[in-house]
Amino acid sequence: MKKLLSVFLLLALLLSAVPAGAEGVVNVYNWEDYIDPAAITLFEQETGIDVNYMCFTTVEDMIVQVEANPGAFDVCFPSDYIIERMIANDMLAEIDYANVPNAVQTIDYLRKPDYDPDEKYSVPYMWGTVGILYNKTMIPDPEKSWATLWNTEYQNQVFMLDSIRDSMGITLKSLGFSMNTHEIPAIMQAKQKLIDQKQSGVVKAYQVDETKDKMVAGEAALALMWSGDAMYAIDLNEDLDYFVPVEGSNVWVDGAVIPKTAKNKENAEKFINFLCRPDVAKMNCEYICYSSPNQGAIDLMGEEYTGNHVQNPDLELLEKCEFFHDIEPSFLSIYEAMWMEVKNAK
Repeated sequence: MKKLLSVFLLLALLLSAVPAGAEGVVNVYNWEDYIDPAAITLFEQETGIDVNYMCFTTVEDMIVQVEANPGAFDVCFPSDYIIERMIANDMLAEIDYANVPNAVQTIDYLRKPDYDPDEKYSVPYMWGTVGILYNKTMIPDPEKSWATLWNTEYQNQVFMLDSIRDSMGITLKSLGFSMNTHEIPAIMQAKQKLIDQKQSGVVKAYQVDETKDKMVAGEAALALMWSGDAMYAIDLNEDLDYFVPVEGSNVWVDGAVIPKTAKNKENAEKFINFLCRPDVAKMNCEYICYSSPNQGAIDLMGEEYTGNHVQNPDLELLEKCEFFHDIEPSFLSIYEAMWMEVKNAK
């Protein structure tokens, strides 16, 4: 009898340790280091839902895994053009906004975006721009143009992004074309301009994640960079600053979506709603350093955020920027071939 009572006591203690309203799990698939860990802990404490947090390196990897593993993921965070592809391929569930009331906090600029014009399938999570990070001690007053990256005064002083869409995109923009063009002559012009840049000697390297730390260390004067990485670098080195060139650039959004095969859709919607809560959106914005799509979070952050030109660029300049659109695989191969010519140029 004593053993039986002990078992009942142990069960009672275990049950009392489970938060009220505990409702299973939500399987989250996100970029590495793209959420404040404290936010995950807070969500679990408040809801009793366990967060199974998994990471991907590229959005291309993400979409492959979602297709190959139906039911494995409840919430994913693809970029805008991948959201567009997933919608076209009927991979996403419509979001029940009755369960995501905090989505009303989305700023007007990101309402009804090109990639999800009816706002059925995605809620913006973070956004930013592509621009130029520069060292003020080396270039006190740079020309606010993409031409700066081609200026032969800066021999071996320019880091370019090892990214087809970004490096080709800003080059197309510098030539007056859309970053989403399907015009072969325009893409060939961009390819040749990038080859000329490389052969002129200004390009120090093509790289991605390591660039921000190299700029902090003063290893180059200029870098093509995403705004969040630029903010990270500026926080560590006051000699650095960032601008979006006057010709315009790419403005991107990473959004929260729910795969059609998700096993825990209601929990996914609870998680998205939680991320849209102003205090939580503020936590994540301050942790990640990208721009917040959440008006309530912006209000909480105040002038420190609104006065920051890296995170809060001028709306007039944003009007010159474009979202990337998905490029069908048959045409993407043309971009890839052109990019290989750039990388292999001597």
